[in-house]
Amino acid sequence: MQESSFSIMNLGANEKEVSRMLHICNGCRYCEGFCAVFPAMTRRLEFNQADVHYLANLCHNCGACLHACQYAPPHEFAVNIPKGMAALRKTTYIDYAWPQAMGQMYQRNGLFIALMLSTALAFFLGLSAYLKGGLFWAPTETGNFYQAFSHNTLVWMFGLVFGFVVFAMAMSIAKFIKNSPLEKTSCDSIQEAVTSIATLKYLDGGHGEGCNEESDRYTKIRRVFHHFTFYGFLLCFAATSVATIYHYFLAYPAPYPYFSLPVILGTLGGFGLVIGPTGLLYLKLRRHPLHGDPSQKGMDVGFIALLWLTGLSGLVLLALRDTSWMPLTLSIHLGCVMAFFITMPYGKFMHGIYRGVALLKWAIEKRLPTNLKLGAD
Repeated sequence: MQESSFSIMNLGANEKEVSRMLHICNGCRYCEGFCAVFPAMTRRLEFNQADVHYLANLCHNCGACLHACQYAPPHEFAVNIPKGMAALRKTTYIDYAWPQAMGQMYQRNGLFIALMLSTALAFFLGLSAYLKGGLFWAPTETGNFYQAFSHNTLVWMFGLVFGFVVFAMAMSIAKFIKNSPLEKTSCDSIQEAVTSIATLKYLDGGHGEGCNEESDRYTKIRRVFHHFTFYGFLLCFAATSVATIYHYFLAYPAPYPYFSLPVILGTLGGFGLVIGPTGLLYLKLRRHPLHGDPSQKGMDVGFIALLWLTGLSGLVLLALRDTSWMPLTLSIHLGCVMAFFITMPYGKFMHGIYRGVALLKWAIEKRLPTNLKLGAD
């Protein structure tokens, strides 16, 4: 193991609690086959800050270990890995955020910031469209968004935001990797990590039966809704990418017909971003109270709400793009999209990125000989 820049003696409250529980789990090892967290844990005797951050983001919060644990509350050891890992993931969102002040602000007021930001941006964009020529409820060219906002205006506006977001995310990822270094990668380890990410492998509870939601009953429904959300987002991103190629490389500007590739991809993605977040919100509101960190509810709901609003407003815009309502619905949709972009580096979206890095680290680590040399190792 490479030495982390974080000292084992410099743990915060959440890191100390996770380290305490992992020491107990390391002595028990009943859950070793549940998910990647536990076999990764057994390769360590002590848990410094980088270790617990890595393991917290490797955790998929399936809940299986809580219901299997003989030391779970009300036992005096009070081992609750899902809750402890969830609280620690919130710490990582702040610690690795760039700039860090933005991460702290979003953690405290996630839902409020998400809704107010999308509303304010939609109002500003709508006002701009109105002042441009009183476009609301006036006849518009068929599906021509550039009648409300010029192409150059949209490019500059979203280009600047997207550039900042990419830079902020890159800084956060670099800091995460610096403190949880990756060993030498291989094609096999990369392929395994990509497969685990694409299939959401560990949302099967590690045993194929699924997660625990409101009780100890196993279900795969959260994995299904995560798939709708994950692939809905990717389809929307693909739609934007294809439209960019059409515009700049094929000299084929928007608007595009309903059965063109960008519109088909965007429509499917929009449905994914409505169905997935709706299901995830329903499950979150019903989930067992010991499965997560209550302090993150606002941030989590804010993230889900922005995804849902982005998908729904996109579908409404598609339905109304040939009507006089187009400028208004376009303003609302663009406000939701921009609000989602701005908050991406500071909450649950980054957990998906950190989890991907953690899965790659685990895929690499499991192929290396252990340094512990204990018993049969």
